[in-house]
Amino acid sequence: MENMMKKYLSLHLFSLLLILLPLLSSCDDQPQVYIIYFGEHKSGGKTIQEIEDSHHSYLLSVKSNEKDARDSLLYNYKNSINGFAALLTADEASKLSEMEEVVSAFPSKQHTWSIQTTRSWDFMGLDEKDSNSNNNYFTPRKNNALLRQANYGENVIVGMLDSGIWPESKSFDDEGMGPVPKSWKGICQTGDSFTSSDCNRKIIGARYYLKAYEASNGRLNTTAEYRSPRDHDGHGTHTSSTVAGRTVANVSAIGGFARGTASGGAPLARLAIYKVCWPVPNQPKANGNTCSEADMLAAIDDAIGDGVDVLSISIGTTDPVAYSEDGIAIGALHAIKHKIVVACSAGNSGPGPATASNLAPWMITVAASSIDRFFSAPIVLGNGNTIAGQTVTPYKLKNKQFPLVYAGDVGQAGVPKDAVAGQCLPNSLSPKKAKGKIVLCFRGNGTRVGKGLEVKRAGGKAIILANSLANGAEISVDAYVLPGTAVKADDGTRVFNYIKSTKKPTAYINTPKTVLNTKPAPYMASFSSRGPNGLELNLLKPDITAPGLNILAAWSGASSPTKLESDKRRVKYNLLSGTSMSCPHVSAAAALLKAIHPTWSSAAIRSALMTTAGLKNNAGKQLTDASGNSVTPFSYGSGHLLPTKASDPGLIYDASYTDYLIFLCSSVGSSEVKKVDPKFRCPKKTYSPSNHNYPSLAISELNGTMTVIRTVTNVGSGKSSYVSAYKAPEGFYVKISPKRLAFRHVGEKKSFTITVKQRKGKKKPKSGKYYFGWYRWTDGVHVVRSPLVVSPA
Repeated sequence: MENMMKKYLSLHLFSLLLILLPLLSSCDDQPQVYIIYFGEHKSGGKTIQEIEDSHHSYLLSVKSNEKDARDSLLYNYKNSINGFAALLTADEASKLSEMEEVVSAFPSKQHTWSIQTTRSWDFMGLDEKDSNSNNNYFTPRKNNALLRQANYGENVIVGMLDSGIWPESKSFDDEGMGPVPKSWKGICQTGDSFTSSDCNRKIIGARYYLKAYEASNGRLNTTAEYRSPRDHDGHGTHTSSTVAGRTVANVSAIGGFARGTASGGAPLARLAIYKVCWPVPNQPKANGNTCSEADMLAAIDDAIGDGVDVLSISIGTTDPVAYSEDGIAIGALHAIKHKIVVACSAGNSGPGPATASNLAPWMITVAASSIDRFFSAPIVLGNGNTIAGQTVTPYKLKNKQFPLVYAGDVGQAGVPKDAVAGQCLPNSLSPKKAKGKIVLCFRGNGTRVGKGLEVKRAGGKAIILANSLANGAEISVDAYVLPGTAVKADDGTRVFNYIKSTKKPTAYINTPKTVLNTKPAPYMASFSSRGPNGLELNLLKPDITAPGLNILAAWSGASSPTKLESDKRRVKYNLLSGTSMSCPHVSAAAALLKAIHPTWSSAAIRSALMTTAGLKNNAGKQLTDASGNSVTPFSYGSGHLLPTKASDPGLIYDASYTDYLIFLCSSVGSSEVKKVDPKFRCPKKTYSPSNHNYPSLAISELNGTMTVIRTVTNVGSGKSSYVSAYKAPEGFYVKISPKRLAFRHVGEKKSFTITVKQRKGKKKPKSGKYYFGWYRWTDGVHVVRSPLVVSPA
C-alpha cells in the first residue's frame, strides 16, 4: 500500500511539473524593473539631452524598435548617478550587463516599512533650559545652547525619502523664516491636491516618484493615495516633523495624551520632500507601504542635484543586500561624495541577531530605544490583583467589572483552538460569545490595531492586548477603536491564568493617563533590528540608537490614528513606534552639526554622533531592554544619541570616498568594487575591513593576534593631549600604542594602533561567541569612546 502511494504521488508531482514548466520558463520573459548602472557622471560632462540619448541607445540595442525602447524607460539618472531604470526581461538585462560600459544591472527591489514629539528632544537634553533641569536626562557637559549655536538649523536642507508630507500642519509653517538658501536648486512638483503654494520657506521643495511602483504594481489607486507629494499615509509627515517641525504649543495625540510643545530637532531647517513610498496593493494601509528601489535611486539622484545637506531615509529591507545591488547604498555612496550626510533606519526585525539593514559604512544606521514617558492604563482583575498596562485610546469603560474572556475560547465555529485562535485575527471571534466582554488577545500575526477592530466587530466591550514573548516588556501604544490596554508578555500570561482559574473571570481597565520621568529610560526596543552585520562581520552595525518608541509627531489629515479604513477619526499629531521614528532624530542632530560645522564630511559628523553617545539610563545603570536584560553594541551600536555633546566631540574619525572603496576591496573584492566604481583599482595589498577608519571596531574570527590602525583628527582645542583607556573584551588582551596623543593645532591628525590578542588556557574565549569591550581617548574635557567587538575563530 505504501509503495502504491509513493508511485501515485510521484506520477502526480510529475504531471504537476509538466503543467508548471511552461509557466516557470515564461517568468524570465516577463519584463520587470531593472536598474542599469554606469557609475558616476563626469563633472562638466554631457548635457542632459546627451545623457538621455546615450541611455536610449543602450535600450534600443536590446529592444526590437524605437517605440519599445522609449516605452520601457522609467528614469534617467543624470545628476551624480549615471544610469537608468527600465522595464526589461532577464535576457535583455543580461545582454546589457555584458556591455563594457555597464557597471552592473540588477532588479529593482521593493522595500517595505510598517508602523510598529513632545518629549524625545527634551529627554535628550536638546533644549534651552538650565542644564540642571529635571527634564534633561542627558545633562550636557556645559550649557552651550546647541540650538542657538546652530541657529536652529535654519540654512540646512534635509531631504526626506518617505511617503510625502501634509503641508497644512502647523509643524511646517514658515512664519518668520528667512529666504530659501541660495544653494537650493530643486522644484516644487504639483499634482493631486498639491499646488506650488504648498511649498514655502519651510517646505522648500517636493517631488514624487512612482514609475517603478506602477510598473510593478499597476496604476496607482488614487482613491487611497495622492498622485503628488501630499502624504495620505501619515508616515512621511511624522518623520519630517520629527526632523524639522516648527515649535507648536499645546499639542497632543487623540484623547489628550502626551500633551506638550512639539518641535523637531532642527526646527528652522528646510525640508525637501521626495515621496517614494506608496500603498501595498490589495493590502490594508495599516500593513505598511512599499518603496521601489528604482524610484528611490531617482529621488537620491535628484536630491544630490537639488543641493540637500542631509538625507533621512526611514526605509529598509528584511534581508541584507549586496552593496553593488542595493539602490539605497549606491545612492548614499554618491551622496557622501557631495558631503551629504545619510541616515537610515536599522529596521524593525528585532530582537533576533543579524537582522539589521542599511549596512554600508558610509551611512548612519539607527536603532530604536525608548524615552521616559508611560501611558498608564492598569487592569484590575476580579480577584483584586492589578496588572500594569498602557494605552492611548480615548475611550473609557464604566467604573465596574466586566466579564473577561480569552479570545481562543470565544472563536467562531470552525476556528481551531490553537495559539493563532487567541490572536484576534479578522472574523475569528464569535459575536455571540464575545459581546459585552473584555477580550484578551495575544500579539503575533496581524496588526495590533486590527485586533482591536476585530473585538469591536464581535461586540466586545474592550481589548487587553498581550505581548508575545519576542516583544517582552516593551509596549507600543495604540489608539484602539474601543476601550483597551496593552500588557507585557508575562502579565498577559497572568491574565490568561486568571481566566482559566475561575468560572466567572472579570476585569476593569482604569482611565489612562500620561506619566513622565519614568525609570529606567532609555531602554532598547525589542523590534529594533540587531547586529552582527549580515554583510561584513568586521564592521559593527547598527551605529547608534535614538528615541523610536511611542514618538509623537505631526500626522496626515487624510489618515486616522490607526490607519484602519473603517476608522474615520482624524488627528493632527499621532504616536508611532519604529526605527522609522529614531532615524529622523539622528538626521536632525546631523543637521544641527552641519550648521555648526559646515565643512565637516559626512564621516566626521557620524563620528561625532557615535563617539559621544551614552551608555547609561536615567537610573545611572547600563542600557538594558524593557525587561531589564543586558544588551550589547549589536543592539545600540555606540550608544544613545546625545546631540549636545556631539557638537564638541574633541576628536573625529574621518573617511573619504576612496577610503570606502578600499573598505569594499577588502570586504567584497575588486570584481564587486568594479560594480560600484569601474574606474577604481583596488590596491595590490588589502587589509582586513577592520582597518577601515571607523568610530567603532569589530574583529571577526580572530585567530591569535590582530593589529589595526586608526587615525583621529583634532577638532577640539588647539593644543591638547589625549590619554587612552580601554576595557578589553573577556578572553582578550588589548594594547593601544601610543598611549598618549599630543596635538598642536586644530585639524592635526594622529594615528594609533590597537592590538587585540586572544588569551590562552582557561580564559580562552569560545569559538563562535562575541565578546564586547571599548576604548576611548580623553583630554579631561572630551571623552571619545568607541565600542569594541571581537569573536574568536
